Amino acid sequence: MEKAFLSILEELGENPHRDGLIDTPKRAASAMAFLTKGYQESLAEVVNDALFESDTSEMIIVQDIELYSMCEHHLLPFIGKCHVAYLPTGRVLGLSKVARIVDMYARRLQIQENLTKQIAEAIQTVTNAAGVGVIIEAQHMCMMMRGVEKQNSMMKTSMMLGQFQGDQSTRMEFLSLLELRR
Repeated sequence: MEKAFLSILEELGENPHRDGLIDTPKRAASAMAFLTKGYQESLAEVVNDALFESDTSEMIIVQDIELYSMCEHHLLPFIGKCHVAYLPTGRVLGLSKVARIVDMYARRLQIQENLTKQIAEAIQTVTNAAGVGVIIEAQHMCMMMRGVEKQNSMMKTSMMLGQFQGDQSTRMEFLSLLELRR
């Protein structure tokens, strides 16, 4: 990757050997590896058996999980928040594992629509929940810094599985509980 970043600097017309750029290919390669570390992780490793027996069947929501991802079309960041809810059926997922699942998928080249779906399906797979709801709100640098250059645009996506998809009252409870903090 260092060679690729060196080539990019040269193609830009920069002198990669000038003082401020000498170590840039190495730093850029390291940054890209970190920003895409989700490729090196698996769902089983992230969850690490952090499922706990519980007799609760009420909705569990983890709200405002910060996420940082990269648009697969322009390799520019999109930044936002993810809200995850699920209806447990005998087991609950360790709290930090919800955020780690979000991070694992966000740290891959993505479009937001697919990211939302991947998170919902992963939570469903791991918990066997009666339903899962995921909402992501994000700002996309590919739309803010280039193209139409719209600074205040926000993309919102949702994925509803199980009871969240089939039961309007469950979906509305999730959405209304998200609004309590706004």
